[in-house]
Parts: sequence; structure tokens; C-alpha cells
Amino acid sequence: MTPRPPSTLASVAAIALNDVAVFELGVLAEVFGTDRTADGFPAHRFTVCTADGGPVRTKSGFGLTPQADLGPVAEADLVAVPAHHSRAPVPTPVLDALRAAAERGAYVMSVCSGAFVLGAAGLLDDRECTTHWRHAEQLQRLHPRARIRPNSLYVSDGNLLTSAGTAAGIDACLHLVRQVYGSAVATRLARRMVVPPHRDGGQAQYVETPIPSTPEAPTLEPVLEWLMGHLARPVTVDQLAARAGMSPRTFARRFRAETGTTPHDWLTGQRVLLARRLLEETRLSVEEVADQAGFGEAATLRHHFTRRVGATPNGYRSTFRERAPA
Repeated sequence: MTPRPPSTLASVAAIALNDVAVFELGVLAEVFGTDRTADGFPAHRFTVCTADGGPVRTKSGFGLTPQADLGPVAEADLVAVPAHHSRAPVPTPVLDALRAAAERGAYVMSVCSGAFVLGAAGLLDDRECTTHWRHAEQLQRLHPRARIRPNSLYVSDGNLLTSAGTAAGIDACLHLVRQVYGSAVATRLARRMVVPPHRDGGQAQYVETPIPSTPEAPTLEPVLEWLMGHLARPVTVDQLAARAGMSPRTFARRFRAETGTTPHDWLTGQRVLLARRLLEETRLSVEEVADQAGFGEAATLRHHFTRRVGATPNGYRSTFRERAPA
């Protein structure tokens, strides 16, 4: 039986290997290594570890002195691996430590090409995962049993989290904070970091050539802002296209170019996020949450909520009640 993932992220260990990517390590340090307890955020004990406790090179050319060897990994709630060269060897003690962490149920996470380290430890076999779009084919060749989702910004599969390039690590970290502590904490943290609490779409929006904003083809941002303020309102693509002053076909094409997904998928994702907040922060019934989040009926809410969150609305609410401080 697979152990249940931790209900807290009190202890976080980041494993730095030679040629570690500074930004990706910095993402982990910013989210979990910055003390914000004075502002009411959860406390994290953040430790940068190396295989032997000695210094390592960074990809930017300077050295990095760690805080510890692999000792803290054995008890960490979250073990994270920043970006790492896809073909560089990984020390055996690191692979053993990652396998042991996964087996005891700790969250194990990679940022960008750190997925290759998890793959070398055998943790991607028969699991859904992602990495930077430039490395997805190579990762699949090296680990044919991995179920890679190359267009995803991040993928959460049980206690395993993987993310795409660079800033997608922030998305994955905020997702984990949301999963463990709830939407309110994740949203406040995102606001503090001046980043979106949740980005929709996938890596395709960064691979494809974006459509520039011009007087003849303006950005859809005003329409998106209007949608965010009217999530409970039934709306069709034709209505949104009319609001944007475009034909439905042009609107759908531009929407995918700007967000990386379809209007329906984007709107469903935003409604699920709103439902999560309502379930966490109010005593509204599931039927009332469905209505205020724009799903209309409880059955429709349950369908989309379960598909995207992996839990029923009632189950999700019970989980966060259990985790709420006394």
C-alpha cells in the first residue's frame, strides 16, 4: 500500500548536484526557504544538500556551499531536485536517497531537467510526468515507461511532481502549497511573490510563435478579466467572441495562442479554482458552490472537480477541515 503523502511541508530538502541551475534552485528557496511566518505563512525548514556535503559548481560558473549532506533527505516532507544536465551522471547515494524518500511517501519533485535525476532513480516508471519541452523526447527515449505529458507546465501524480522549464517550477511549488495548505495560502503567497496563483494552458504557448497585439488584433486580456469577474454566469464562445469584436473562429484561435488552451478548458479551470476556495473558506453546500462557481448543478461540479483535483468536492472539503489548525 502506497503511504499517504505528508499533510505538511515543514521540512524541505533540495538536492544540488554539480552544475546546478541557479534560478531553479532559487525558485525552491524563494517558496520554501524564505521565512514568512511573521505574516502568517507556514514554517518550512529548508536545507540545500549535496551528495557528500561538499561544495558544488553552479551552471552560472560560481560555487555553492551547501548546508548539509544527504542526511536531511531521510526525514524531509518534500525532496526537490533543481535542473540538472540530462546526460550527467548522478551519484548513487543521491539515487538511493530519492528512492527511499519516495517509498516512505514523501513528496518528490523536480524542476525542469531535474526530471532526468528522478528518471535515473526509477521514479518515473509508469507515472505521469513532464520536463522542459526541449528535453521531452530525450526523457522518453531514456525512460520509455514514463508517461510524459510534454505540453504540461507541471504534472502531479500522487507524491511525484515534475515541472517544465524555469518559471514552471513556481507553478509546481504553488500547486503543492495549494494542495497541502489550501487555495487561500497559495493565493496569498503568489500575491506576495507577484506571480499568478495559477497559470492555465501548457508549454505550447511558449513554443509556438505568439500572435502580436496590434490595433487590428488586440490582446484578449480585457475579456479574460471580465470572465474572472463573471465565472457564475453562463457564457458561450460566440458571446465572448462578440465581446472581443472577433468572429468565433478567430477568437478561438487567438485564445489558444494567448493561453495555450481552449476557452472552455480555461473557463473550467478557473471555475474549479473558485470552487476550491469556496469549499475551503465557506460553509456553502456543494449545490450552492456549484451555482456560485458557474457549474449550475452539483453533478457537473463533481465531474469536473474530480477530474482536475482527484477528489470529490465533499472529500476535498473534509481533507482541509482535517488539516485546519485547532
